[in-house]
Amino acid sequence: MANTLLTIDMITREALRLAHEKATFIGTINRQFDDSFGSATGKIGDTLRIRYPSEYTRRQGSRVMDVQDSVQVSTSLVVATQDGVDMRFNSRELALDLESFSKLHLEPAMASLVSAIDSDVLQGCTKSTFNYAGTAGSAVSSLTAPGGARTRLNQNLAPKGDRYIQFDSGTMASIVGGVAAYFNPSAAISEQYREGLVSRTAMADYYENERVWSMANTTSVTLSTAKNNGYISTLGQTSINITSLTVSAAGVGMKFTLANVYDVHPETKQQYAQLKQFTVVGVTNVSTYTISPAIYISGARQNVGGTGTTTSTNALTWLGSPNSTYALGLMYHKDAFTFATAELPLMSSSEKCVRRTYDGISLRVWQDSDIRNDELLTRIDILYGFAAIRPAWACAIIGASA
Repeated sequence: MANTLLTIDMITREALRLAHEKATFIGTINRQFDDSFGSATGKIGDTLRIRYPSEYTRRQGSRVMDVQDSVQVSTSLVVATQDGVDMRFNSRELALDLESFSKLHLEPAMASLVSAIDSDVLQGCTKSTFNYAGTAGSAVSSLTAPGGARTRLNQNLAPKGDRYIQFDSGTMASIVGGVAAYFNPSAAISEQYREGLVSRTAMADYYENERVWSMANTTSVTLSTAKNNGYISTLGQTSINITSLTVSAAGVGMKFTLANVYDVHPETKQQYAQLKQFTVVGVTNVSTYTISPAIYISGARQNVGGTGTTTSTNALTWLGSPNSTYALGLMYHKDAFTFATAELPLMSSSEKCVRRTYDGISLRVWQDSDIRNDELLTRIDILYGFAAIRPAWACAIIGASA
């Protein structure tokens, strides 16, 4: 039976439900709702500080105490991106039942909005991920590359549950064709439906997502012969100088290793067999690049080892080949990244402007009438931000070039 008139509250709740279902990547990462953003009391601006746990080194034996300072390290989550979708309805359309109205209007509108946001967040998180697995130029057609990513997460002490993988459909077709026997239907994959969910294997839920980030390596640099000429000695060093570049050739998200700079166990500081991996997160000029993770060669936050940390130059090897583009898959633990929404102000009476929150996503629907054209103008808005809070709990997966 049709409603006499769909209410703004009904429309808002249905829009939130659709957003929840279609958030392929956002729906699998940490989601925070902070009502201190935009609220009348306790305003904190647009930046939320997220603290990392303190780290310490052990004392061996019964020798004199070696008291360590508790150093708090934090990252910033800026909630300042406002996106939305705008619609208009006439009286006849508002008299439809909610199911018909949702299929005709809300579903395509929310698909467009959520797809764009999901793409921005997934690509931004992939760029900030420094771990990577797989072989550049070779298709992902077995569990070898996902297994390598799983190893990276394990070595960085990511919890064993709540792990996910995002692949584009081409890569997913290749891997499912190669290991079809491992992909078995599950009766209890999740209590909530997510678009793109394929199945679960190798300790992760696999999602098919066309919004994965394509890493385009530049052509103006020989990617295997660039040199780092910065002396790695500063604790928490976040930038290096790279020679052999004729222009600012390294783009944000490009990944690399430095010769003789090895990864270490986060707690014991025992050196692993593989080199430490890095990603470019900012470009200052032709040769100076901001990188992640910050380099710590000693102390409680030590994250690298090897003789290369005490030399003035380290051969730098980029991931992939020059003039090549790679669609990067992503394996991650839920808490590697966070997506936060905030309250947008109510701009009119409660009958015309409604704000609702569901599963960490806050949405505002605002309506006003156009009496001349017998139409109801409607805008749906979301205010959000995202950050990589534990990027070591994620790993990019590279395969064949595009």
